[in-house]
Amino acid sequence: MKFKMIHENFNVLDLQRSIAFYEEALGLKEVRRKVASDDSFILVYMANDTSDFQLELTWLKDRTEPYDLGEEEFHLAFRTDDYEAAHALHEKMGCICYENPKMGIYFIKDPDGYWLEVLPTRD
Repeated sequence: MKFKMIHENFNVLDLQRSIAFYEEALGLKEVRRKVASDDSFILVYMANDTSDFQLELTWLKDRTEPYDLGEEEFHLAFRTDDYEAAHALHEKMGCICYENPKMGIYFIKDPDGYWLEVLPTRD
């Protein structure tokens, strides 16, 4: 029996703001959308052409409070072919929340507080 990872879900308060963040920060684009028949939720799947893995953004109509992310001890990781340019973009966006120069990595935080690790391509 084999399993393939296909998506990760993040619940978001402001769907448009989150879509814009992921487009600008990581080059993800909306690839599909599902709207509940009663408009109670919207699912937006974000992806790029370097992987078939998708990020599912879930917006719940009645949700008004920020999500409790616990101790924020989980994250998604993204490898970039231009680490310096990515770092400069994220610095300009003001979304870098933690850097570990010794390891050569840093983390950005999305509008809802989810952490995203950015790593360079290494030989």
